Amino acid sequence: MSNGFKNCKNVPQYMYGEGSIAELKNILSKKRQEGSPVVFLVDDFFTDKNIQNTLPIESEDVLIFISTEHEPKAEYIDEVTDMVKSKVRKGLPSAIVGMGGGTVMDISKCVSLLLTNPGKAEDYQGWDLVKNPGVYKIGIPTISGTGAEASRTGVFTSKRVKLGMNSEYSIFDQIILDPELLRTVPKEKFIFTIMDCYAHDVELMNGTDSEITKALASSSLNILREALKDPQNINHAKLMLSSYLGGCAMATASGGHVCHPVSYGLGFVLGHRHGLSVCLAFNALEEYYGGYITEFRDIFSRFNVELPKGVTKSATEEQLDQMAEATLKNEKPLESAFGKNWREVFTKEKVKEILKRI
Repeated sequence: MSNGFKNCKNVPQYMYGEGSIAELKNILSKKRQEGSPVVFLVDDFFTDKNIQNTLPIESEDVLIFISTEHEPKAEYIDEVTDMVKSKVRKGLPSAIVGMGGGTVMDISKCVSLLLTNPGKAEDYQGWDLVKNPGVYKIGIPTISGTGAEASRTGVFTSKRVKLGMNSEYSIFDQIILDPELLRTVPKEKFIFTIMDCYAHDVELMNGTDSEITKALASSSLNILREALKDPQNINHAKLMLSSYLGGCAMATASGGHVCHPVSYGLGFVLGHRHGLSVCLAFNALEEYYGGYITEFRDIFSRFNVELPKGVTKSATEEQLDQMAEATLKNEKPLESAFGKNWREVFTKEKVKEILKRI
């Protein structure tokens, strides 16, 4: 009989520091197998950036630029998986290397697992549905905030829901955290992603997760505050550290809280990107997060970035219903927020009331 304890796993190996991406060649040399290429899945932001000068891509390797125009979709993940299979004709790749923002991190995790598990991406939306370990995978984040480099989830949207492929097998085997890679991120994109980190830290500190989860989230939040003290001199090394620790907190969590479920509803129906959806949702949840909302808004003000207003004003009743239903499918975080009887407290009408404030 289970005692209710969770056996947690974090990223087994990591490298951190400016210039650390140069060590990728040495890491891959220990994984390369004859006749088995390395597959590089790279954010299409780098299409014209001479990425071959940054990554140790050998002649037999496979380079695929990943479209980040939209949030990850099940069909696109299946398409990339099929592309990898067609280019790696014998067996499996020696490794998958994902380089980019949270979208690329999540897609890389999912492709790694779909190469060793039958079916399609949407078959694995939920908790612990993956049965087999994936191909060895390395994550190299170029945007900080989502924590995808360290979390156990590859988040994507299918026709029925926005929900992660949530498994300990989703966790990267190795990550490289090089703060130099953050310097090209546009301001608005940066603030939405880093405030995603702020939001999930606050969520985990307010849920029913373990003291380890809360300690990691608290450390992440404090380091984030330090990194953002001076908008004219952002500390990228601390941003990357904050994102990593926030992702570690998520990897140890068994639940979460209110904000991300509401954001999933927004993203699923209205198609907003993850970071923006999280910020919109968090800004409407003052009744749950109190003074954190004041600090959250102050950070936006200091960076002179405005959150869109009236986002759901033109939403139909049907769309509000769809957003609420998508929110309520996130059972584990909502149970962490409200307890086992959460459905009696956090009703569909309550979710719609929150959505109408966004």
